[in-house]
Amino acid sequence: MKPVATLEEKWKLLPAFLKMKGLVRQHIESFNHFIEVDIKKILAANAKVTSDNDPNFYVRYLDIRVLPPSINEGFKTNNTVTPMQCRLRSATYAGDIVVDLEYRRGHETLRVENTRIGRMPIMLRSNLCVLNGASHAKQAKYGECPHDPGGYFVVSGTEKVILIQEQLSKNRIIVEEFKGDLTASVTSSSADRKTKTTIIFKNDQFYMLVNTLSEAVPLVVVLKAMGVISDQEIMQLIGAEEEAMLVLGPSVERCANLNIFTQNQALAYLGSKIKLLRTYGGARTKEDMGRDLLSSVVLAHVPCENFDFRAKAVFLSLMVRRVIISMGDKMTDDRDYLGNKRLELAGSLMSLLFEDTFKNFNAQLKRQADVNLSKNRVAAFDATNFMREDIITNSLRNAISSGNWILKRFKMERHGVTSVLSRLSFIASLGMMTRITSQFEKTRKVSGPRSLQPSQWGMLCPADTPEGEACGLVKNLALMTHVTNDDEEEPLVKLAYNLGVESLHLINGEEFGRSSTFLVFINGLMLGVTRRPRIMVRNFRLLRRSGRISPFVSISLNKKHRCVYIASDAGRTCRPYIIVENGKSKVRPHHLEELNMGITTFDDFVINGLVEYLDVNEENDSLLALYENNIEADTTHLEIEPFTILGACAGLIPYPNHNQSPRNTYQCAMGKQAMGVIALNYQQRIDTLLYSLVYPMRPVVKTRTIELIDFEKLPAGQNPIVAVMSFSGYDIEDATVMNRASFDRGYGRCVVYSKMQTSLKKYNGNLTDIIRPAPRDEAGNAKGIVAVGQPMYNRDVLVNKQTPIKRGTEIDYASTQVRYKGTVGKDAYCDQVMVSSNNEDSMLIKIRVRSTRIPELGDKFSSRHGQKGVCGLIVNQEDMPFNDAGVCPDKIMNPHGFPSRMTVGKLMEFCGAKAGVLNGNYNYGTAFGGTTIPEMCNTLLKHGYNYHGKDYLTSGITGEPLESYIFMGPVFYQKLKHMVMDKMHARSQGPMTLLTRQPTEGRAREGGLRLGEMERDCLIGHGSSMLLLERLMISSDAFEVHACSQCGLLGSAGWCQYCKSSRGISKLQLPYACKLLFQELQSMNIVPRLTLQHYSE
Repeated sequence: MKPVATLEEKWKLLPAFLKMKGLVRQHIESFNHFIEVDIKKILAANAKVTSDNDPNFYVRYLDIRVLPPSINEGFKTNNTVTPMQCRLRSATYAGDIVVDLEYRRGHETLRVENTRIGRMPIMLRSNLCVLNGASHAKQAKYGECPHDPGGYFVVSGTEKVILIQEQLSKNRIIVEEFKGDLTASVTSSSADRKTKTTIIFKNDQFYMLVNTLSEAVPLVVVLKAMGVISDQEIMQLIGAEEEAMLVLGPSVERCANLNIFTQNQALAYLGSKIKLLRTYGGARTKEDMGRDLLSSVVLAHVPCENFDFRAKAVFLSLMVRRVIISMGDKMTDDRDYLGNKRLELAGSLMSLLFEDTFKNFNAQLKRQADVNLSKNRVAAFDATNFMREDIITNSLRNAISSGNWILKRFKMERHGVTSVLSRLSFIASLGMMTRITSQFEKTRKVSGPRSLQPSQWGMLCPADTPEGEACGLVKNLALMTHVTNDDEEEPLVKLAYNLGVESLHLINGEEFGRSSTFLVFINGLMLGVTRRPRIMVRNFRLLRRSGRISPFVSISLNKKHRCVYIASDAGRTCRPYIIVENGKSKVRPHHLEELNMGITTFDDFVINGLVEYLDVNEENDSLLALYENNIEADTTHLEIEPFTILGACAGLIPYPNHNQSPRNTYQCAMGKQAMGVIALNYQQRIDTLLYSLVYPMRPVVKTRTIELIDFEKLPAGQNPIVAVMSFSGYDIEDATVMNRASFDRGYGRCVVYSKMQTSLKKYNGNLTDIIRPAPRDEAGNAKGIVAVGQPMYNRDVLVNKQTPIKRGTEIDYASTQVRYKGTVGKDAYCDQVMVSSNNEDSMLIKIRVRSTRIPELGDKFSSRHGQKGVCGLIVNQEDMPFNDAGVCPDKIMNPHGFPSRMTVGKLMEFCGAKAGVLNGNYNYGTAFGGTTIPEMCNTLLKHGYNYHGKDYLTSGITGEPLESYIFMGPVFYQKLKHMVMDKMHARSQGPMTLLTRQPTEGRAREGGLRLGEMERDCLIGHGSSMLLLERLMISSDAFEVHACSQCGLLGSAGWCQYCKSSRGISKLQLPYACKLLFQELQSMNIVPRLTLQHYSE
């Protein structure tokens, strides 16, 4: 049986992978893991609450569960709540957190189940969500779009995404150069603290640095304090090679010079160097302080029982060894290497937050118990009455809605963790779900973290990153990337010992120093050593392929470090590859036939050992082939499909491998601003701003990615016929000439929906806001709320709301109307009115306003190749050129857009789309594949067109043929959200600011147009002083004042209060801001005096 020889076959694994996982699988799986596993671990760690005042009292938690989403309404809890109801009613989509607990009340022990302790916001499409596993019909009943990816939260009616956060990996050694000195540092993160331990090589000596020490201490002293007393063993642990000994010599000597020879002397020395922050009860000896420092602060993640520091000593000596290796070959570790990074997903961030909040909740309960048990009450203290639900509920809700993760425990303060889900287009929301933000400050111009790393191949999209200051810091996941969750460590540790790992306690320094001894690490913890690393790694992988351990555990061999690394922690990026053995792919045609018939799924390929996941570190240990014919004798894996190195946004571009790379990056940014259909349920949604294209089309030249992410079902663009020629002067600099008849037939027409909302609040004294019938007897406004379908103009009353004001015993109502703010002269209609109540039981009114936009001069369009341009001229159809079949272009594009930009992909799209239209089929422009040029050009030839896609055009103005053949064909164009109508701004008279009496600022507040400092300089340069006076004072904030020529102060009309006379008073004009400045200076005891002179003198 022959292996899969063609590209046609093996890419079918990709839809199977996406069908099983979906594009936002990492968010949903991470949240599920938190709800099912992490939350129970957190409860177990904080299971008991006791009181200082009563030794018998306790509360013990037995189990915790999160119930499916519900909504609190008055007394009853409504159980089937859908995300759409929460969006419309501005509620939070959350479920109850319930615990089973046993506690003491007086002298009896009680056991209660299902006690509610708070509410947990629930991620859409997670296991607890009503949409999980729902059929299309059921989703339609719930008002949800089946193409919506899920993976976000609905908090107070807004959709919030927890963005993926990029972090440096914990518990791993990183060797760097710092101010010319080599350092090796480890950020340790254990269950209860985070510390950083650094080893620094300075002035030919090794020092160790920890936050709690006042200065760097000599390394050999630390090793002796850890119980490695003989200098010989220290040498052997670090490395018995000649060069290592030479480097280490001075450090050993230094220790002897300090007269430190025993463990206790070393501990005392360490104790004396501790910054005395606070003295723990009573005077402790220096030795004890040193011992505590070593056990809990230095390398906090390495476990240490009964002050047995052996493991820490070995780890520390390995760090030194790594520094010595780096000296030899000048190779330091790369912080930006993807294997040194971890991605934090919603689940791990939520579990950090929940743990912190749960500790607060327990502390509060303990405080209540202490207070109540100290008093001798008649009734026994019942703990369940003092469990405050709002602590957990508010904390989780506020963190997700504000995006501020502030945790006391880790001193963690992060802002902007969550973001509102962008609903400009379907692609914008998909792109946001795969976005990765890094914790780097954007202001520093560092090129390192921004550049494209070779290790990002296949894991992160090379094209999809914003331009500007966040360039390269904000990244996106590629199509097949999977982000791992935590796997259990214990079984792996047992397995490693069974596969021949020897414990650290069984080896002495000499064996440790041999070159054949390899250290074995699991998640940064040192397990022991192995003499046969290759065999061990091979056996480990065989066990993984046979499904005995999790498919996401990675094991890799690093010869330079003499280490075997096993990783099972959360946040590693990995992707699936086909396994190759003896030069043959393990996936054969019959496997793919079974997949096609639906007998097997992608999971079966993983379980049967045909496909496996590799993370970045294991990729370094493998040899991958891109295509079947590249397989050599020592190839280990085969790529499933090369175009999956691109993400979802870059996957929309046809033939991206024929474009200059920044053009693809531009399109990734613009694809998110293209108007289309955001979801199938957009008519039910009432969003702040919703754009919708009226006649969206499927692109004629499509890619495999477009099919996989369902972009065809919710497209964002149209296929106009484009001619590449120069026409008039209105197409300079990327402007395009458009056909007016195309606009009349609906090209580029879109509908913009906006939202107005208000709620009727309740006040004390049984007062509420009321709605009165409108003062003008308009049709449909008799209820005081605008009627559906009613045309609306700027400043029309939408809701005639009135707020009560108490004046003594009488109650007055003041008008607080909600008015429509729209562009003057453009029509808008009331589209929907929703009246409901929010969770505070006050009445909620949402009004959706609809306005239709027809493209006009200055509206922005773009093709899928980063070729953006505005509409420069609208020409009647009779003046446009036409071909012999009578086809008139909808758009004329300037040919100067091609040479310097090198978007050959666009030229190929012209041919592909033209051939597709003539043949009645879709062509593929998939990256590194797709329909070939000869194939498309031969189709054109077959239908009687020019091989190169050119046409013979006749001028519509003169009626004569044009001098040259014109390249013409359909191209997929997107209409972007930037429209002239939303940007246009001018003003003559308008509102002023109260403080300075100058015109307001900004388009939204009908602001003035500012003549800034630079414009002022131009006017001075021209010498036009009267114009300067008019712009800066008369048209802005001229103010008439009465000033006194004797004392130079401002007076009141005709009277100077300072001189007590009216003799020197004269009238003059000042800017109001200047008068304000004088008065503010006077309030600070500074006297500004005006020197006045008569104008005739």
